[in-house]
Amino acid sequence: MKISDKIKLKFSAVVLLAVLILVLSYPPTVSFFPFLYQKINSLKINLGLDLQGGIHLEYKADTSAIPEDKKEEAMQAIQDLVERRVNAFGIGEPLVQTSFSGGENRVIVELPGIKNMEEAKKTIKDTPFLEFKEEVSEEELKNNPVIKNLNEQSLKNAQAILAKVLAGENFEEAAKNNSQDPGSREKGGDLDFSKKGKFVPEFEAVLFNNEFKNGEIYPELVETQFGWHIIKKIEERGEGDEREVRGEHILFTKVTADMLPDLKYKATGLTGKNLKNAEVIFQSQGLSEPQVSLKFDSEGTALFAELTKRNVGKTIAIYLDGKIISAPVVQTEINNGEAVITGNFSIEEANELKRRLNEGALPVPIELVSQQSVEASLGAQSLKTGLRAGVIGLFSVIIFMLLYYRFLGFVASLALLLYAGMMVSIFKLSGFLSPWPITLTLSGIAGFVLSVGMAVDANVLIFERIKEELRKGKNLKSALDTGFKRAWPSIRDGNLSTILTSLILIWFSSGFVQGFAVILIIGVLVSMFTAIVLTKSILNFLLMSDWLEKRIWLVIKR
Repeated sequence: MKISDKIKLKFSAVVLLAVLILVLSYPPTVSFFPFLYQKINSLKINLGLDLQGGIHLEYKADTSAIPEDKKEEAMQAIQDLVERRVNAFGIGEPLVQTSFSGGENRVIVELPGIKNMEEAKKTIKDTPFLEFKEEVSEEELKNNPVIKNLNEQSLKNAQAILAKVLAGENFEEAAKNNSQDPGSREKGGDLDFSKKGKFVPEFEAVLFNNEFKNGEIYPELVETQFGWHIIKKIEERGEGDEREVRGEHILFTKVTADMLPDLKYKATGLTGKNLKNAEVIFQSQGLSEPQVSLKFDSEGTALFAELTKRNVGKTIAIYLDGKIISAPVVQTEINNGEAVITGNFSIEEANELKRRLNEGALPVPIELVSQQSVEASLGAQSLKTGLRAGVIGLFSVIIFMLLYYRFLGFVASLALLLYAGMMVSIFKLSGFLSPWPITLTLSGIAGFVLSVGMAVDANVLIFERIKEELRKGKNLKSALDTGFKRAWPSIRDGNLSTILTSLILIWFSSGFVQGFAVILIIGVLVSMFTAIVLTKSILNFLLMSDWLEKRIWLVIKR
């Protein structure tokens, strides 16, 4: 193939690329291929939270039960799992990162373009926290400070109300306002007439053993297994075994472990992080209820074996997101690392639980501590401001190149416009061709604007070299070839140092700084392509005619 044919072929490729860039970056309103037009028009630049609005959520991770040397691993697991959840939900380029602030481990989630705050929070919390707990001892339960404090407070309340009743407060009103027994509260404490043997012994000691003094039995405070009672005898009728007594009653309930099931169990260290796999099974063929079978990893198998060994005959509670869903009795030690969750599930519920567990159970619980919604109007204003800066920067560079380098500046400006179109096309195609789409943030726009100046920097080096060669008396064709060849080492080294610096920013920073560095690297690589390949191809094609050679004053002032 002749050299002239190669030059024409390269120029044709540049023209074809320019048309493709124009169609991708600015789709036409009319197309002869509706299906293709629909596909191209569906390509959108993925905007960050600061440009399109969205939701910022911050969670506190409770790592108190995790050994110090395992906390970093647990936080990384949380980040991976939350990221997997929001990605599966279809959120474009979410930001999920962990941080340590104020002595607390935090998980920061940014969801661009999402407006429904509650739906977003549900998506993240839908990742279940699975935990296995064992029963506490009777002594631990008896001395539990929570139960003791609640009962002490209940006794104090009863004593305070008794003092008011003795001081003359209406018993009926006191019962309606304070009794924790629904029947007593509804009837104003009235117990109706009853025979002996109906109430607990403490009740009957007040109602049947006391004799009226001055026509009245004063209220007494008695304790039973149910709590603290204020009891007052009102009247009686009949004789002997047929005697009936009527009284009034106010109850202050005694708190027991049955009322607070969480106090009955304590953590064992076996959580969803040890889960290897979950499956839906049926206990028997036919109309049996579905169950969820769990398979633990090696660490979980050892923990579960020890847990079942010391709890034979007792229950092990299975918690999901802080709620007991099953508390089976351990029949024997289990060494194969398998457990079963039963909870009267429907098939759909069992399959949903299996899916959630297999997608990943959080190694530690998380609590939402901060939420913020960025309005789309604020994002639109930021985008408008950033784009205006980009356009001003682009055309300022073009005007400078035209005034200083004349025709060469015109060719460089064409290449610069191609550069801008290529960058826009890359932003759009990244979400279609890559599993890691580029998210354009306000800092990314800053990187783009900076890369515009760097895009023309290579042309400046090349053109200055060409001018030097022309001053030496070489013709335009020879000066062009030599200029590109001698300018390349400087272009290569300068851009390489920028790329290395940007890589350091990506590695050691996060968030918006990373976005700036990524856009800058892409811009530098594209600028090198436009300066070395596109500009040279256009100039070589134009030099095939004598028109430019005869008008050397367009290239350089003599």
